[in-house]
Amino acid sequence: GQMPLYRRIAHRGFSNYPFKKEYSVVNVALLEEKFSDGDTVNKESLLEKGLVAKANALVKILGTGDLTKKLTVEVDKVSASAKTKIEKAGGSVKEAAEEKAN
Repeated sequence: GQMPLYRRIAHRGFSNYPFKKEYSVVNVALLEEKFSDGDTVNKESLLEKGLVAKANALVKILGTGDLTKKLTVEVDKVSASAKTKIEKAGGSVKEAAEEKAN
């Protein structure tokens, strides 16, 4: 008989691995614990306090926990719940603009 179509066509998959972005996750509760009122939270300060392992890691703040301190947050990404908690405590959020890979 005729060779079936699924055996005639080469099957090579697509992998998104080279384009994958891994974020180091930091919760709002950890910011409350490690930072004092009025501090600036950025990659350098997170690295200093041991909340992020690598200096070149992408950082995302998630909203688990409560925040009472006024912090200035300057990281790659912030979840919506974390943003509202930071702003409710009197702080400000500045996300790094991602450059397009074109």
